[in-house]
Amino acid sequence: MGCDALVAFEPENLFYMTGFWGEAIGILDKNGCTIVSPELEMGRAKVESTDCDVVKSERGKGSIGTVINKLQKNKVCTDSDSYGIVSSLKKSLPKVESSTEPFYRAREVKDSKEIAILQKASSILDEMYEMCVDTMMIGQTETQLQTILMQYGMERGMFATGYKSTLNPLIIAGGPNGSLPHAQVTDRKFKSGDMVVVDLTLRYQGYVSDATRTFGVGKVSDEAKKVYEIVRQSQEAGLKAVKPGVSCKSVDDNCRNVIEKKHYGRFFIHSTGHGIGLEVHELPNIGPSSKAVLSKNMAVTVEPGISIPKKFGIRIEDSVIVGNKVNVMHKFTKELITV
Repeated sequence: MGCDALVAFEPENLFYMTGFWGEAIGILDKNGCTIVSPELEMGRAKVESTDCDVVKSERGKGSIGTVINKLQKNKVCTDSDSYGIVSSLKKSLPKVESSTEPFYRAREVKDSKEIAILQKASSILDEMYEMCVDTMMIGQTETQLQTILMQYGMERGMFATGYKSTLNPLIIAGGPNGSLPHAQVTDRKFKSGDMVVVDLTLRYQGYVSDATRTFGVGKVSDEAKKVYEIVRQSQEAGLKAVKPGVSCKSVDDNCRNVIEKKHYGRFFIHSTGHGIGLEVHELPNIGPSSKAVLSKNMAVTVEPGISIPKKFGIRIEDSVIVGNKVNVMHKFTKELITV
């Protein structure tokens, strides 16, 4: 991109660049890595970062001035889309490119350390699904189940992602609430016949694992059982398509074709999947209009679903690592479990 230095303002990119997650700015150039930090963060930045100089600066405009002095006359790529920040940089530097591309491109393919963290996170989510089997019952509320699961996860080092589009750490959606793919958790009680979508998206050592299972409660309808099996087959078809060099669109097509052939295509209202890593949704997107191609060691989700308004929703999701043989990181069963 013709830049001499990267400047990271977003905490995910700062962490990827330095190993430190906090209130600071990261600079990477040919001379190495520098963290520009307020004094209150310096102690932690020095301990948690790897091979970085840590420079003290005031917050706000003071920190931008420190960054400019450090960069001198470099051409800069930054992840900031703040008009004020980019304008300040442009006044003093010969070229400023506001783009997340170099950061996201670097983060798309995972190394062995990142994969190990994602594997551990995924195994804890599997344990939380075992908790669902043990604790979910008629009369329990979505909120109560979320509380049980979050306590279990947090005791094992899992934390909410802070995803801005939701008020809740998890998606627990019973009965008609399950027809909303991004349902908010409510005080609705589980009833016999409910299908309950349990979407667990949590962070472990910075990295996000994402999985969904759908449970039946009490006596579920024949239609719900039929739809569940269609979604299970759709997800299986999608997983088989995940290989290096394969287009993301073709993975979506494989999932969507199974559902459309069973005449439920209009109820598959979201994309098949997305990249995961330091954020809930990263590149690549796995959807009908995606132009992306899978590469070895990308981490993505495969999560087809059927959402029938005011009745129920069913979604099955795994986080996977792309390889010649796909590495499905979740081992919890995808057969229908009724509690």
